[in-house]
Amino acid sequence: MRILALIFLCLVTQSVLAGADYQREKKWADEAVPGIVIGDPVYLALKNGHKFLTIFTEAKNARVGVVVVHGMGVHPDWNMISALRTQLAEHGYTTLSIQMPVLANEAQAGAYDALYPEAEARIQLAADFLRGKGYKNIAIVSHSMGSAMSMNYVKKQQAGLLGWVSAGLGHNFTYSGIHIPVLDMYGEYDLPPVLTLASKRAASLIGNVKSRQVMVPKSDHFMNNHEAEMMEAVTKFLDGLR
Repeated sequence: MRILALIFLCLVTQSVLAGADYQREKKWADEAVPGIVIGDPVYLALKNGHKFLTIFTEAKNARVGVVVVHGMGVHPDWNMISALRTQLAEHGYTTLSIQMPVLANEAQAGAYDALYPEAEARIQLAADFLRGKGYKNIAIVSHSMGSAMSMNYVKKQQAGLLGWVSAGLGHNFTYSGIHIPVLDMYGEYDLPPVLTLASKRAASLIGNVKSRQVMVPKSDHFMNNHEAEMMEAVTKFLDGLR
């Protein structure tokens, strides 16, 4: 039994070290695309040739393009991510919800650190796509692992960004070094790492003009049954930047 466990651990470790699990990602895309009612699937290509799914939802007369970045274990049209991408479009923001790199189902959150460079490349391609459509003002809206994956990109490219909605950020991150407006959003009953670090994240926003922290009352990590409050906070923040 111990030998079998070691073999299994080795296989999982090899899977993680090999990089993103493109087969699992394809499965997500195959499940998501047939259910897209609002918006259009668009595939963008990484330098290694891998094409990843994005969902482009154009708003009439929009002046801002928003890159929507999901968290761990979901896809760009999943639950609260779907609400964000579609309802932001209804509110006048063109959105591009993007598939982030994933690992095998057994991988722990810490293993995703190895995927940050690819995540950064995907966000850059998404921003470039929106700029190619004529949107000079670009904002990022991310959740959970998606917020962690967005951190390096925002730090490096913030001069070209309008603002960042960062929801459910844990991973011991703060917003030190980020000077664009940030909305740090979390639920009252969020995950322990998100709640524990809330005060540190708030402190790191002091002096950052137009930045704020919002706690959504009675909400969990995924804003279940509190999407309306989530959208109110997000749109109020983005409206204040236009």
